[in-house]
Amino acid sequence: MLPDRDVRAKRPPALRFLLRWDTARRLVRIISLLALDLVGVFAAIFTALSIKYAARDAFEFSVVAEQAQHYATFAYLVTALLFAKSDMYAHRSVRPGLTRIVASLFQVAALALVFAVISGETFSSYYIFYGSLAFAIAYVSTLRFVYERLTGVLLAAAGYTRRAVLVGTGEHIEQVAHALEAGDAGGIHLVGFISLTPRPDNGLRSLGSIEDLSDVLARGGVDEVIIADPDFPQQQAVDLVDRCHQRGVRVRVAPSTMEILIHRAEFVPGQSVPLFELKPPVFEGIDFAVKRAFDLIVASLVLIVLSPLLLAAALAVRLTSRGPIIYRSIRPGIGGVPFSCFKFRTMYRNADEIQPELEDANEADGAIFKIRDDPRITPIGKLLRRFSFDELPQLANVIKGDMSLVGPRPLPQRDFDRLEDWHRKRYLVLPGVTGLWQVSGRSDLDFDDLVRLDFLYLERWSVFLDLTILVKTIPAVLSRRGAF
Repeated sequence: MLPDRDVRAKRPPALRFLLRWDTARRLVRIISLLALDLVGVFAAIFTALSIKYAARDAFEFSVVAEQAQHYATFAYLVTALLFAKSDMYAHRSVRPGLTRIVASLFQVAALALVFAVISGETFSSYYIFYGSLAFAIAYVSTLRFVYERLTGVLLAAAGYTRRAVLVGTGEHIEQVAHALEAGDAGGIHLVGFISLTPRPDNGLRSLGSIEDLSDVLARGGVDEVIIADPDFPQQQAVDLVDRCHQRGVRVRVAPSTMEILIHRAEFVPGQSVPLFELKPPVFEGIDFAVKRAFDLIVASLVLIVLSPLLLAAALAVRLTSRGPIIYRSIRPGIGGVPFSCFKFRTMYRNADEIQPELEDANEADGAIFKIRDDPRITPIGKLLRRFSFDELPQLANVIKGDMSLVGPRPLPQRDFDRLEDWHRKRYLVLPGVTGLWQVSGRSDLDFDDLVRLDFLYLERWSVFLDLTILVKTIPAVLSRRGAF
């Protein structure tokens, strides 16, 4: 049976407007948040300009207000668009917290700077940009925090609830349920639980076993599923998230559950128990356009900046061993479609031919083939691999559109053929030059953990996350942690 609806499916705006009874409440919410953001952005720019003019003993309220209005028009428009893209005007149950606010405001400052330079604006300093950014973070986040608290009180007084199901084992279900019921649960009503172990006696209604989850969701009346178990099986968690998203049901993770997920997940404010939402992977429409533009700009800049290093590496490969400078490794890309992955050649020419003879020496688990002292690697190849310089030609793959700067690493065909079905979900998006593998232990992690990191990246993608991974890749490479 096909799922009723996917959480990613978009409904016609006109139909949604006519049919949903809470249209008025949504309109009030959006207008209120837009107004708060306008106040925050204007106040931030006004404050920054006031300090600037006061330092010069030239402060005049009318002059500062007029100039602040001039700058705020563009800044607020960009802020509203980026906030809308980040669900900052969505329902409170899915509205992101401080991390996304800061990330979006950083993007606003960057876009404003680029627009000003292109428009021919000249500045004696760039204080107006970083000064306004600092105050905007303070003002906007404070205003939104107050808004969340006040509306939370009003909704609680009005009896607003979200129907939730706890999934886990007896002890942990009881602990999370008790914490939710003891304090302000943010409008959560627990309709029951699904236990992985024999049914516990916790005063809640048992909805069956994990196998019954699809039936529970199909009956309706469930708004979200909360995973409440630090030892919840990772593979079952992936399946649970997929089944919930197909039914339009949100998934939250309680603290101490699957720490690797919580470390990167987005905090949802307003709960007595802090909850973290796992969203379905979306790399289409505006998300794809933003990511692609980011890839093209950054990859082009990095190629230009690192061109002397690329030339030196190419000469080293050419002068130290026979064979081509660039090795074209045929690897499955998005959807499993093969492409030529460019790398500086780090092995002797017959490396592929003798690999079958080295299978017994494989030191990696799962589908990956790795040998710490691989006899096929050239002396200069060891140096290039140690600092991941051999991967730099993949910037050309990024410009071609075969790869992205950040994403799941592309595996050789030999490794791809050994993947289990649940591993292949990592091929829903373009492979990346770097990813969570590189900043989370690299070869020190077992293969299943690496795949789970890929799933985590798909769930939590944002330009800010890509920037974070790119920045963290540098110390991870220089420290040579887990690289071989």
